[in-house]
Amino acid sequence: MVTQYGIKYAVNLITTHFGDLVAKVCECLLRKGPLNLQAIVRFTELTSSQVKNSLLVLIQHNCVQAFVLEQPGDHGDGAKLNTQYITLFNNIIHRWRFPKFLTIVSQKLDKQCVELLEALLLHGRLTLKQMSDRAKSGQNEGDDAILDAVREAFIKLRNAHFIERCPASEPVLTKPTEEEASARKRGPKSAKILEEKETLEQRVLEAAAPPEALRFLIVTQTECAADGGKDESNSSGMAPGEKRKRDALESETECGTTDDQVVLWRANFEEFIRRLRHKACIENVRAHLDDGAIIVLGAMLEATRGAEKKVKTENSVPLSLNSIYEEVIKSEEGRNITFDRVRASLVQLSCPPFVKAVNESYSIDFKKIIELAQNEEVESIVLKRYGRDAYRMFRLLLNSGRLLETDKIADTTFVEKKDTPKILYKLWKDDYLHMEIDVYLGLCIRYMCNFLQ
Repeated sequence: MVTQYGIKYAVNLITTHFGDLVAKVCECLLRKGPLNLQAIVRFTELTSSQVKNSLLVLIQHNCVQAFVLEQPGDHGDGAKLNTQYITLFNNIIHRWRFPKFLTIVSQKLDKQCVELLEALLLHGRLTLKQMSDRAKSGQNEGDDAILDAVREAFIKLRNAHFIERCPASEPVLTKPTEEEASARKRGPKSAKILEEKETLEQRVLEAAAPPEALRFLIVTQTECAADGGKDESNSSGMAPGEKRKRDALESETECGTTDDQVVLWRANFEEFIRRLRHKACIENVRAHLDDGAIIVLGAMLEATRGAEKKVKTENSVPLSLNSIYEEVIKSEEGRNITFDRVRASLVQLSCPPFVKAVNESYSIDFKKIIELAQNEEVESIVLKRYGRDAYRMFRLLLNSGRLLETDKIADTTFVEKKDTPKILYKLWKDDYLHMEIDVYLGLCIRYMCNFLQ
């Protein structure tokens, strides 16, 4: 659930990039949830034309997704189709990370790739032809040379999964399932469990996403053959299964069009966030272990990145020791590391358990690494804001992971007992701690870290 501060920050970003009018529509959707066009017009008190244009801007820049909600009709009538719009909060927040995305590409690929990605980030979504036309307008070289350079950079970005095909414009969501309907009848607790399992935004994104076989597929030519069929002379080396899915996609377009003209592409935020997450994991572990362990961890991340199905995965796919060593020696710095050194580094990574070992296979514990980084960040905030005594108390509660009595906290942290309640009260008042009061044989006040609840 998006907090009020999150909504305010998202609206400020949209206001800065697209102005007050578009921000007003965006704020309405953030606060009210998915709405149809008429409801947005009613809540914002803007004209229908203003709302439509604002929605088109937000959709163009991947901040809003339209979808069709199929609702059961009244009195046995057919299903009603209702087009609604939902904000993609994470995509809005990603906008301030655009410079980081460009930095990642500049470190991995060439300048042409950076310029092409910059165009996609600036315009939201473009066809390959639009990218080529934009490049030609800004250079004096021959058209063929420019087109070749753009296509080469485009393929590099595609191969690295830095770009992807845009989702469907209006995916159809069916009426609520029996499980959802029964959850609503049973009460709010069951509905909350179901909501945590899959939110409406997740359902919309899943319905809109192109099949994995098409997500990064380039079809460079779709021309009519002499007998009225399609010329499949260039299919980017597809497997038979991918080819059938491509044919299904092409059946929706007319002969004579090309993939360059009809397929929209955008930056793949998921891949960039995954890489930033991996980088953060490496930097956090670097503060605790030596360079050898960092090289091994980096190799494991590189080897398993393609197998991650979602960004916030808790564990990487398992790798054998031989597979890890094979990945380690691919880098120049890794070629100086022996097989035994890799084994020793894995032992280091296993305590603290940054890496889990099961039956001679090793997987990265992302959850543990990120939790450690978050704890250290909160500890540093407590230290700066409340002082060293408060820091020691907070760290004690954080490490214990359970409720502790005030006297126990004072004795363990060597803080004066008369000052302990005051410090704990400040931390509790600012939501850093959870407090529980028990009345038995007198008054006993116990505390624990609030965000562990």
